Amino acid sequence: MSLLWYATRATGEVTLLFLTIVLTLGVLSALRVGGRRAPRFVLAGLHRNLTLAGLGFLAVHIATTVADSYAPITLTDVVVPFGSAYRPIWLGLGAVAFDMIVVLTATSLLRARIGYRRWKALHWAAYACWMAALVHALGTGSDVRSSLFLLLAGVCAAIALAAVAWRLVAAGPGNAGLRAGTGLLTLLAVLVVGAWTVSGPLAGGWARRSGTPASLLGKAGTTGTTDGTPTPRSTRATPSTDDGDERGDGG
Repeated sequence: MSLLWYATRATGEVTLLFLTIVLTLGVLSALRVGGRRAPRFVLAGLHRNLTLAGLGFLAVHIATTVADSYAPITLTDVVVPFGSAYRPIWLGLGAVAFDMIVVLTATSLLRARIGYRRWKALHWAAYACWMAALVHALGTGSDVRSSLFLLLAGVCAAIALAAVAWRLVAAGPGNAGLRAGTGLLTLLAVLVVGAWTVSGPLAGGWARRSGTPASLLGKAGTTGTTDGTPTPRSTRATPSTDDGDERGDGG
């Protein structure tokens, strides 16, 4: 396996963690949380700096993904969703998340010009952006069956869900119907993603069903593990019609 592949995996997971922290800090800022030990300007600065750090890891994640010749992923696939030859839906959600991050960052820089109301309306998309990034990680990640990855994804999901719930509860007595509807929609989304994760990425045959090109499927040059997931011996393998791929993402 190449260093680029390891870098892609690591930076992708770290980026998801940063997105979760930034989302939570955004909720704290929206609720005007602050005090002597953590003044609001400190939270705002932390939110900004962690956003920039997350963008740095995201840039490395994208660069290593495109540079690694293992999967046919191009720069166009990074920006234009659902057109990739490699897992188009799940990679496409990553492109959607990236496009939304660019828009959210740009509008934050132009906040004074576009106005607070427009900026606030646009930044509701941050929740959808986080969800798209999570599903992208589950659908394309090669560590989905790893206990450490599942722990990371579970912790990030729990933190994000708690932040959303806190914002809905602490928003005040107004718009009770809207807040209740948003809460139910959020809960439904969590249940759908959870059910899909169990029946999709965690189930057998996901590599084939997710849209991995036939040229990358197979167990040639690999050894099987107890759960049927091939373990790589080298960075390349002779294609076959078997499910799974040589990078051990779980066929």
